[in-house]
Amino acid sequence: MAESKFVYVTYIRTTAERLWDALTRPEFTRAYWAETIQHSKWTPGSAWEICVPDGRVWDSGEILEVDHPRRLVLTWRNEHFPEMKAEGFTCLTYEIEPFGDDAVKLMLTHEIAIPGSKVIAAVSNGWPAVLASLKSLLETGEALSAMTKWKDCA
Repeated sequence: MAESKFVYVTYIRTTAERLWDALTRPEFTRAYWAETIQHSKWTPGSAWEICVPDGRVWDSGEILEVDHPRRLVLTWRNEHFPEMKAEGFTCLTYEIEPFGDDAVKLMLTHEIAIPGSKVIAAVSNGWPAVLASLKSLLETGEALSAMTKWKDCA
């Protein structure tokens, strides 16, 4: 089966628990991910959504797998752009593992069984900045300034 896939690996000087919190808690995502907020119960089968500062749901999905604080898998569908929404749900996987005594490895995989996916092309441009901002926040206490304010791309 042909597919589109984006894989990103980074190493962050933090703990697995703190990284998990940064990936799932609204007070963290708001700080490093352009003022967006994720909503979910973070249990398998629960709904997931990410909202932009004015309250619009930008992306949505369902939590598929939770292995706290090592692995989180969810479906993801863009709700804003019709051509991306039409592709349906992608799959996002976060995998966290220890790296030495003072860091963790984060591997993000975002994929869909559609060759040349517009969603995967879009997130391939967005994820590196989001994850760099997350890394900066956890290691220095400050997110990247370019990632602290929402810029509506509508």
